[in-house]
Amino acid sequence: MPPERWSDPEAVQRAAEVLGDGARTDAPLGALTTSRVGGPAAVAFIANGPDDLQRVQEARAASCLEILVVGRGSNLLIADRGFEGIALHLGDAYARIELDRSDATVTAGASVALPVLARQCAAAGIGGLEWAVGVPGSIGGAVRMNAGGHGSDMASCLIDVDIVDLDELGAPPQSEQMPLGALGLGYRRSNLGDRHLVVSARLSGHRAPPETVTDRITDIVRWRRENQPGGQNAGSVFMNPPTDSAGAQIDRAGLRGLRIGTAEVSRLHANFIVSDPGGAAADVAALMAEVRRRVTESTGIVLQPEIRMVGFGPAPMLA
Repeated sequence: MPPERWSDPEAVQRAAEVLGDGARTDAPLGALTTSRVGGPAAVAFIANGPDDLQRVQEARAASCLEILVVGRGSNLLIADRGFEGIALHLGDAYARIELDRSDATVTAGASVALPVLARQCAAAGIGGLEWAVGVPGSIGGAVRMNAGGHGSDMASCLIDVDIVDLDELGAPPQSEQMPLGALGLGYRRSNLGDRHLVVSARLSGHRAPPETVTDRITDIVRWRRENQPGGQNAGSVFMNPPTDSAGAQIDRAGLRGLRIGTAEVSRLHANFIVSDPGGAAADVAALMAEVRRRVTESTGIVLQPEIRMVGFGPAPMLA
């Protein structure tokens, strides 16, 4: 897409110049998410260490553009017009896993995929993290939203995290260790802001026979294949209300299979929206709003989105 699509192309250019050769303008973004819909990022950059993160800080200061940290692209819906900011990806330097079998602890970089973490723990005889095999996200994103499933979540196994403040300018940034209690983890939430970049996390498990952990992982993978859709989707669309699951509320409203344009409520699991190949993010957003409206109308419960919606303007679900 040409730079004229952005409201401040000069700011985009300034950011790209500060980031240097590693910067890509009008870079694919929506196509890299698990829903595979949505437009590009004005600028994209892969960071592989503190020097790169310093450039990101300087680019933000020079351009006043927003930074979006992109992990595995799950639980993320990018608007069709794209994201007018800097899409920050963490590279291989943040994909290391260190396993300590003696006390069943794990240190994982922010870009480590949760299924990879779960399987490496199983091979090492570390249990307690099997649930992570069913979450298609990264460590950094999982900390930020307290991801979970199958009766567990990050809060149940997290010890501490290393954080970089993207607003602090100066020498190459140093990470600050933040203990579990300071993160304010709750159901699909934390008190981390956009300025806080998770670079690594330390988690605790328990020692267990590798075959026992592997069997549990196999059961979780089988359950997901039987009960959740594949294809283009961003995972669970709405958070569960206190008294019931969001999927059950949507199902009772008779909304399985409801379609708007290129987006459809999954017939396998009602809290998933599946996009057609070549689909539009606007259709997903419109379907989310319609599902929410009909559930509120029939039950009085106002579902809250679990998916982060980027580039849609303020309060997109209230439209």
